[in-house]
Amino acid sequence: MIKVSDLRNRDVVNIVDGKRLGTICDLDLDLESGRVTAIIVPGSVRIFSLFGGGRDYIIPWDNIVKIGVDTILVDLPGPVYQNR
Repeated sequence: MIKVSDLRNRDVVNIVDGKRLGTICDLDLDLESGRVTAIIVPGSVRIFSLFGGGRDYIIPWDNIVKIGVDTILVDLPGPVYQNR
């Protein structure tokens, strides 16, 4: 079993293009089933992101390929982000 605090310290890397997406900032939970449905990684920070809000990567739990000691590998074939 993995604690949420342990997940937050790991880099998230997309295996499709090798891009480092960042580290987990939040989780999407299904409270009825008690399961994690997605991880949320903040998008790149822009100078004026205060006004428009940043785009976060919403990565479904099913897209996680491997959770390693210091890295989480995900399979994201296309952009999976939204404004928060």
